Amino acid sequence: MSELVFFSGTMDCGKSTLALQIAHNRSARGLEGLIFTRDDRAGEGKLSSRLGLVTDAVEAGSGFDLYGYVVDRLQRGGRVDYVIADEAQFLAPEQVDQLARVVDDLEMDVYAFGITTDFRTRLFPGSQRLIELADRVETLQVEALCWCGARATHNARTVGGVMVVEGEQVMVGDVANQPDEIGYEVLCRRHHRRQMTSATSQAGSLSPDVLPVSSV
Repeated sequence: MSELVFFSGTMDCGKSTLALQIAHNRSARGLEGLIFTRDDRAGEGKLSSRLGLVTDAVEAGSGFDLYGYVVDRLQRGGRVDYVIADEAQFLAPEQVDQLARVVDDLEMDVYAFGITTDFRTRLFPGSQRLIELADRVETLQVEALCWCGARATHNARTVGGVMVVEGEQVMVGDVANQPDEIGYEVLCRRHHRRQMTSATSQAGSLSPDVLPVSSV
């Protein structure tokens, strides 16, 4: 039976690379897929990996009807065997419902890829809806690492290397941005709580952490 599968993880864990691999493997077997994306780092209508791989995709912006697009493609004589949705955390909940309808009504597999929480550790609405509706939620096993070497579990937004905890939920950036630009970094929970990025850790190394104490 067809499935809605949500592949989740932090930044840098290979989500887009896996999406491209799934598309390649199915294409090699003669299947034709439809790829949706939103706000990819490579620009509108692109699905890109940090490994340098990139392919064309359909930009699913605000108000875009994913189910209607697939149906229209089929009615025009096109072929669609499966659907990939990258950067799925940016989709609106109703767009995730449309992906579920593709699975249930059109009997196609849908593979969605996205990060679960934003830089404030709050669920993205699209990711929350995917967790609610998906037949399977798969956590990617390629572990991203915090600057300290521990497993990275949280996404941080930075400005000039300094972590920020306020601002719009969706703001496109990348882990490779220049130090004075808006960027993102993956951190372990401990260093996310302490707002200690790779840049600020260099300054922090001069002032070692001490255990919190209180007088009796």
